[in-house]
Amino acid sequence: MNYIEAVFLCNPHSEIITEVLSAELADIGFESFVDTETGSTAYIQESLYNKEAIDLVLENFPLESKITYTVSLIEGRDWNEEWEKNYFKPLIIDDRCIIQSTFHNEPASYEYNIYIDPKMAFGTGHHQTTELMIREILNMDFTGKSVLDMGCGTAILGILASMRGADPILAIDIDEWAYDNAKENLDLNKVSNIDVQIGGADLLTGAQTFDVILANINRNILLNDIHVYASVLNPEGILFMSGFYTEDIPALTDECNKHGLTFVHSNNKDNWANVKFIKKGLV
Repeated sequence: MNYIEAVFLCNPHSEIITEVLSAELADIGFESFVDTETGSTAYIQESLYNKEAIDLVLENFPLESKITYTVSLIEGRDWNEEWEKNYFKPLIIDDRCIIQSTFHNEPASYEYNIYIDPKMAFGTGHHQTTELMIREILNMDFTGKSVLDMGCGTAILGILASMRGADPILAIDIDEWAYDNAKENLDLNKVSNIDVQIGGADLLTGAQTFDVILANINRNILLNDIHVYASVLNPEGILFMSGFYTEDIPALTDECNKHGLTFVHSNNKDNWANVKFIKKGLV
């Protein structure tokens, strides 16, 4: 799958400006952001790119900043060399879990040693939302839990859930590159109990239900699919979601409440957030 890279220059530039810009762009389909010294670089699937939608965001931007942008096509390719040179460094979380690639040489001496060779630009665990979800997995007993990893990307969350005792696990992503990469990363980590499928929430028919759902996607997709997640979540099941900002939590909570999901807690890092909901069983 090809992506469009959009480089935004903000004058003046500040953290709040880039946060608001990222939130506005997420609403029109952008799915990953890298802050720069002069603004932000954002990525969107080529099929979802809409210049008019971007121009409308900038025309109605609520803060005082002159924002310009340029775009370029990023053809689907192996991202290992790109990440090795520019971004992907070993990541250690709570001195319990290390995430690294096969081109790293860090000792595998942690409780959980995860190897990720990224075939696409995103999903190495370094984004704040992925780290928030990893911490949730580390803090919960997954022994014997059936798990759905929705929008699995590199399958990093499903892999860790498997290492924590989850079984069985279904991992779903709409991106064919993600599907291929997830399969490769399962082999790297010798994980054999994850079924990877290509598609969206339409694959969830209720024939298979789950004790835990992990959904690290984006606000709009989550809002659209929460009713589906609720329908395939077992009583007392847990829904973890991330991929949005702290200010999005009320809207997600309202939608979850409509479908019998009760708010438990939220966490945040750099204004990115994750939430935990439970599906209360019948009394």
